[in-house]
Amino acid sequence: MFNKYIKIFFAVGALAYSIYEFSESYIGAGIMWILLASIFIFLFFKNEMILLAFFQLRKQNFEGANKWLSKIKNPKSSLTIKQQGYYNYLKGIMVSQTNMNEAEKYFKKAISFGLSMDHDLAMAKLNLAGIAFSKRRKIEAQKLLSEAQKLDKRNMLSDQIKMMKAQMKKGQMPNQHYGGQRSQRR
Repeated sequence: MFNKYIKIFFAVGALAYSIYEFSESYIGAGIMWILLASIFIFLFFKNEMILLAFFQLRKQNFEGANKWLSKIKNPKSSLTIKQQGYYNYLKGIMVSQTNMNEAEKYFKKAISFGLSMDHDLAMAKLNLAGIAFSKRRKIEAQKLLSEAQKLDKRNMLSDQIKMMKAQMKKGQMPNQHYGGQRSQRR
């Protein structure tokens, strides 16, 4: 994995060499160097290790995704702000299987750094809502759930949101029921 500044250096170098190739009337070689520069520019905005982790996650291979994420040694210096958001988002998904407290920290960091896609942000907020609900912070969970529902414009998470709302209603029903019985006994 290259540092983000090295990627920019290679992109600028490839663009400069493509200009030289065009000036020497080597059009094909100039186009090839422009394509090479575009690869480095793409990798500046989309980190290769994060992309490989997403591919592993798509296959439901959590160990493979965690392996690719562990290759990023210093996220603060080697990743852009949005990439740091996705790094924390993926780490939160990995850790949510075993440690909810750590997963909550990762998801909050991911939201603070920002995520490019609305459905990714909705998924992070949905996971935070689930964690908050499991820790009996129902008001925070309802707020996060409504934010996730607003962000889910394509209804990709509508089933999960409905299921979470149903679970929250089931979790609140006994408290409301017991509250009603206490008022009748007095």
